[in-house]
Amino acid sequence: MPRQTFRLNGETVSVDVEDDVRLLWVLRDLLGVVGPKYGCGINVCKACTSHVNGRAFNPCAVPVGDLGPDDEVTTIEGLPATVGADLHPMQEAWLERDVAQCGYCQPGQIMAAVALVKKVKREGRAITDADLDGIRNICRCGTYTRIREAVRAGERRM
Repeated sequence: MPRQTFRLNGETVSVDVEDDVRLLWVLRDLLGVVGPKYGCGINVCKACTSHVNGRAFNPCAVPVGDLGPDDEVTTIEGLPATVGADLHPMQEAWLERDVAQCGYCQPGQIMAAVALVKKVKREGRAITDADLDGIRNICRCGTYTRIREAVRAGERRM
């Protein structure tokens, strides 16, 4: 069986698994990283949103064989370490705005929000309503207004 090696939340990990196994299953079932949630498995709901090399992606749609040893996967568990704190500023904003109801989509929502803020900052601008409309993560509880407020608050802190 092939050996897959990549970086996960700042540490190099290796697993013995076929190239075509989706990264979400590797994270959850083999490595015990359960922050990225299984929602649809077909890259639609975005509950599993994480970062690869600093950009949002959905591990349910990426075969583990597509990653190389230098690729850095960051999940919600590793997000605070990216700023050297107990919580990332976006997580703090989420708590202050009391965003979560059931909470299932929240790790993916937060990871998508962080990636969006980083993207617009690289572009030298602030988040617009159109940018917020582009976050396609599904929230069955419908906390979208609080999500938008939290993204803006998190942006100010990042």
